Amino acid sequence: MYRSHNCGELTSKNISNEVILSGWVQKIRNKGFIIWIDLRDRFGITQIIFDQKRSSKKIIEKAQKIGREYVIKINGEVIKRESINPKMKTGEIEVLVKDFTVLNSSLLPPFTIQDNSDGGEELRLKYRYLDIRRNPIKNNLILRSKITAEIRSFLSDNDFIEVETPYLIKSTPEGARDFIVPSRMNPGNFYALPQSPQTFKQLLMVGGIDKYFQIVKCFRDEDLRADRQPEFSQIDCEMSFVKRDDVIKQFENLIYNLLYKFKGIKIDKIPILTYEKCIRLYGSDKPDIRFGMKLNYLNELAKNKGFEPFDSNESIIGICVPNGSNFSRKKIDQFTNWVKRPEIAANGLIWIKYNEDGSIKSSIDKYFNYNELIKWIDFCEGKKGDLLLILAGDKSNTNLKMGLLRMEIAERLELRDPEKYSPLWVIDFPLFMWDEEEKCLKSMHHPFTAPIEKHLDLLNTDPTKVIANSYDLVINGNEIGGGSIRINSSDLQKRIFSLLGFSEEEAINQFGFLIDSFKYGAPPHGGIALGLDRLVAIIGGQEIIRDFIAFPKNNSGKDLMIKSPSKISSDQLNELQLRINPLKS
Repeated sequence: MYRSHNCGELTSKNISNEVILSGWVQKIRNKGFIIWIDLRDRFGITQIIFDQKRSSKKIIEKAQKIGREYVIKINGEVIKRESINPKMKTGEIEVLVKDFTVLNSSLLPPFTIQDNSDGGEELRLKYRYLDIRRNPIKNNLILRSKITAEIRSFLSDNDFIEVETPYLIKSTPEGARDFIVPSRMNPGNFYALPQSPQTFKQLLMVGGIDKYFQIVKCFRDEDLRADRQPEFSQIDCEMSFVKRDDVIKQFENLIYNLLYKFKGIKIDKIPILTYEKCIRLYGSDKPDIRFGMKLNYLNELAKNKGFEPFDSNESIIGICVPNGSNFSRKKIDQFTNWVKRPEIAANGLIWIKYNEDGSIKSSIDKYFNYNELIKWIDFCEGKKGDLLLILAGDKSNTNLKMGLLRMEIAERLELRDPEKYSPLWVIDFPLFMWDEEEKCLKSMHHPFTAPIEKHLDLLNTDPTKVIANSYDLVINGNEIGGGSIRINSSDLQKRIFSLLGFSEEEAINQFGFLIDSFKYGAPPHGGIALGLDRLVAIIGGQEIIRDFIAFPKNNSGKDLMIKSPSKISSDQLNELQLRINPLKS
């Protein structure tokens, strides 16, 4: 028997009880004649004590050799702690050790196993099994487990059936790059790892499953960003005989349930905004609506007044920063330099301070008078003490640049309260987007998304104006998931493929199985996929998903612990009939 209790459950009610505990040595305080050790397991910490007056000399000598992170088993008596620690669940007691066994010794860890570790991120990823011992990572994984269990329970209670779909599938040209898996038994042929179970879940609807879900691993061989993983988990769902509002209502209820159960927050209704309105008001299709600073379009007030930076540009956009008039010139210059970075590539930033005494100071005092500037401030719903920031540029992306600046300011001013939750549905996305480089249409989401019914005729006349019957769920400026009502007509699906540049032969070769299935009574259906990693992180009050994944990759897509990806042997390559061509120097 390794333990009668865990290290997080003993209280004053257990005083005088004989107990057995096992765990890791967190901390040692050695006075020579008396030794205190914090013994840790998943459930908490219990202080144990070796006392020369009450323990044998042999036990004390043996205890002197214990090191940090040793795994030990102790037998002892629960006694009242002389100095109570109210911050610990077990802070009223300690265990007087009568005997103990070292179950396993430990090298000195490369970083401290504490909440605030001295280990850098790369070092902690290399020794992830040690990092998991720390409370922040451990608690994140426990939260993930509980949320996942709650999602399964909710969906099962709502008549969804959990079905597993294949991991070894066919590569398709649509979407991000696939991870490719060579087939030994079929030389020269390859599987792909799924970016999504999209076609399979639609086939399940054709098969009459009606309501499907799966918490599934997906893979995308994309260029990596700071918080993107090459493999990720999503809550994948599909429903038959539904319209958009049916899907939205079903998954609103899931979000209500999760936020209430894990955060104690009640939300009455999730607002719905169109894609066009999101871009116009926030400069983003995944806006954070926890704070204001909406975009304001100043063309009519500021254009054609003899100020060349405004007159020569298509779009003039301003945002009011609350209480920003007290910003120093140095702080404003930091924002100016931020928008001039290559990632934003704005030409500059105009600023106007509306001081508390009603006076105005700006970077364009020479060109506009007080009455003109106060009209701009009023138009932007500014108040005394606010700062108006203005960008000017081309119509196509100045609002997107201002949207990024809006988020940067909110981050610096700590307006993005992690304990406040503002979910949002975004609808009416364009069905297609124009790829300027390749001079062709691309799907805004994926080619199985249905257009809204009243735009079917536009597919033949002006497909760029077609609105998709789709919807995204956004929480606190993060896209949590997206879905759509699907195409269930083989003729319409072939038409969409044609507009995307597929020849009939290519469409049949890639997706003939799906097109054929629609000829056998495919029901109206739609669904959604929610990013589990992101959803758990947001509920956990964070935005970095890596700390909510047991064994994540770094920013380069590498697992520093097991050292993958790695090379394979020549024997394996020969067996797969593959040859690696060395890169030309």
